[in-house]
Amino acid sequence: MDRNNKPHAGFVQVRGAREHNLKNVSLEIPRDALVVFTGVSGSGKSSLAFGTLYAEAQRRYLESVSPYARRLFHQMPVPEVDHIDGLPPAVALQQQRGSPTARSSVGSVSTLSNSLRMLYSRAGDYPRGQELLYAEAFSPNTPDGACPQCHGLGRVYEVTEQSMVPDDSLTIRERAVAAWPTAWHGQNLRDILVTLGYDVDTPWRELPKKARDWILFTDEQPTVPVYAGFTPEETKRALKRKETPSYQGTFTGARRYVLQTFANTESASMKKRAARYMVSTDCPLCEGKRLRPESLSVTFEGHDIADISRMPLERLATLLRPHADGSAKKNAKTAAEHPEKLIVMQRIAADLVARLDVLLDLGLGYLSLERSTPTLSPGELQRLRLATQVRSNLFGVVYVLDEPSAGLHPADAEALLSALGQLKASGNSLFVVEHSLDVIRHADWIVDVGPFAGEQGGQVLYSGPPQGLQTVEDSQTRRYLFVQKAPQARMPRAPKDWLKLEGVSRNNLHQLSAQFPLGVMTSVTGVSGSGKSSLVSQVLVELAAAELGHEIPAEAEEGGELEAAADAPLEGRIVHGMAGIKRMVRVDQKPIGRTPRSNLATYTGLFDHVRKLFAGTRQARARRYDAGRFSFNVAKGRCEHCAGEGFVMVELLFLPSVYAPCPTCSGARYNAKTLEITYNGKNIAEVLELTVDAAAEFFAADAAVKRSLDVLREVGLGYLRLGQPATELSGGEAQRIKLATELQRAGRGNTLYILDEPTTGLHPADVEKLVTQLDSLVEAGNTVILVEHNMRVVAASDWVIDIGPGAGEAGGKVVVAGPPAKVAAHKGSRTAPYLAKMLP
Repeated sequence: MDRNNKPHAGFVQVRGAREHNLKNVSLEIPRDALVVFTGVSGSGKSSLAFGTLYAEAQRRYLESVSPYARRLFHQMPVPEVDHIDGLPPAVALQQQRGSPTARSSVGSVSTLSNSLRMLYSRAGDYPRGQELLYAEAFSPNTPDGACPQCHGLGRVYEVTEQSMVPDDSLTIRERAVAAWPTAWHGQNLRDILVTLGYDVDTPWRELPKKARDWILFTDEQPTVPVYAGFTPEETKRALKRKETPSYQGTFTGARRYVLQTFANTESASMKKRAARYMVSTDCPLCEGKRLRPESLSVTFEGHDIADISRMPLERLATLLRPHADGSAKKNAKTAAEHPEKLIVMQRIAADLVARLDVLLDLGLGYLSLERSTPTLSPGELQRLRLATQVRSNLFGVVYVLDEPSAGLHPADAEALLSALGQLKASGNSLFVVEHSLDVIRHADWIVDVGPFAGEQGGQVLYSGPPQGLQTVEDSQTRRYLFVQKAPQARMPRAPKDWLKLEGVSRNNLHQLSAQFPLGVMTSVTGVSGSGKSSLVSQVLVELAAAELGHEIPAEAEEGGELEAAADAPLEGRIVHGMAGIKRMVRVDQKPIGRTPRSNLATYTGLFDHVRKLFAGTRQARARRYDAGRFSFNVAKGRCEHCAGEGFVMVELLFLPSVYAPCPTCSGARYNAKTLEITYNGKNIAEVLELTVDAAAEFFAADAAVKRSLDVLREVGLGYLRLGQPATELSGGEAQRIKLATELQRAGRGNTLYILDEPTTGLHPADVEKLVTQLDSLVEAGNTVILVEHNMRVVAASDWVIDIGPGAGEAGGKVVVAGPPAKVAAHKGSRTAPYLAKMLP
């Protein structure tokens, strides 16, 4: 680029961007504008917005800070780009699932709790004679504030005889001590008790209390000889004769086993099992409020800080508003003795109210400050972080946002656009990766990337004001942006039967009755926070799983097991319809693997077929190579230097770590001998580099492999490489891989499929492909139930259940249920006006 040719002051100029699949892209993007990056999933828009623009802005900023401070940042790799001019500092707001710790809350993410603690410290009503407490004393996460009995958790956890021995009519041999481990370890502990002379064949309730207490609660760990398979009499004789035992066994009391397992295991399912035997109750000292008594004795408007933190934000704003605007009735004594207290109170209250108003505008007034972030949806969390930025009063910054409309009902998207408008009006630039047509229509400038995904994408098809996109023939976005109606309407299918739920109570659902049609596709809609996910993804999943005898996978979140243990038992029951359901499949957006060793080919089972094909070649048979030889997770086939990773990590102290291709295998992951075997002219590493589209041609002759690949292409994943690591996949891609894996075995029928917002991260063109796949599941005799905000999908459903009418306590009811046309005509539904636009 000619350095004398000065770029336009109001534009960011990008030259030669080659990150991921970008094909040497050059373009200009205006500053102080809402710029939306569009294109089909996998086209390269995130590579341009996050991988190039944000990564370069962060790199430039970090060059200005000390090497020590640089190490504290999560640094993105240096982008592949020739030059970027006119790029301001950037703030990224990316899609994230809830923070992993239950101690992170709405109050801490929004920093509102800090201000509230200051309000209590400086302007709270103290009991006579109590000295001033600093703000930290009002936080349960600090030594100054935490209740000394429960350490700020609010609950105490005990292991009781009743929790560990649920059925006291059983004998120890019949596993009366349910808290002990199953299988061999449990048998070992029972055999040790025989050696110690305890009666294992008398019902538990008839054993002496002293014996019962020792077995459950002792901290002694005696090591004794064990005679496996011996009766108590034979054991007694063997001990007397000092016979050689099977082994020496060490005893562990049941309580000790439970507490140690919970504290030390890394297995989520083991942790969940241990939590089952722990009884939690509100802490008797703080009554569940998590703070020490001195902190709880300070009040504001008659409430302690724990009570105020449990209020919906809407009610908290109403309580603080009179203090913020000065209309509150003043205490004459306080005004005379402590005039500074009133000034402090007004100043802090005014700041709190201004920040709460932004959250209310974004439709989050139903949340409370103490609500923990793991219980928030990604959309709620992103809006929470966005509200914090709106109030930060930064100027001249680029905000790079990743699908801020994800998880938002169209009614809530309007509040989102207003918040984005405030950021822009403050003199900031907004670069937004987005698929929502409502958000795209509000853009000042569109950058459309494509035309397709992966290798067939990576080009900027258009960069300019929205109207100009109308003339770009190659744009997939153009087809949807300038046409309001959904392409075709069809007659809704008739239900085969009904799945009926009664007495459902969870979160904001109170004694709700609902019914889901079987053999059709149902969309459950409603504004964000109305109770859709509580009904479908929690209650329906748990009740159906219990009926089918399925185990629901444990959440591996810190503290999550105890949180779950503290939950009220599930209220509600299925009263009809389970006879027609043989299995349930939940297709969610959790990752398909947490390491680069897990990939699309391994998850779908496709790789097993491919490895068998390689093992079946003449060369492989001659060398006696089995299918295991072609796995990069097995020592005999993988490269020894990088252990099958394909790369080695080079630590650069205060710079981002660099991942370089392994010098031995050049990134192939396999050893030289394994790579000598070829199938149709390609070795196993070259096959893993193929995209799904290319692999479909390559394996055209093999029916089993071809079928797997065709299903992946049908859900719009043809652009992914077979060996693409799971860590590089978005939540939407992971969900579609799970769906494709299910579609391969969909011939069974009578399956209940539950999907939570499957259109997240999908371009309208990919949404059409998804609807076709869901239809094929229904046609095969299955039931599909979706939690969904995308009106294109809702319009294509056979049945719609609208939950609401509002969020939080203003929601939790079935507003209307019926075919799309009936819901679209309902006057009390907030979904109706948006759905009506999609129907003929």
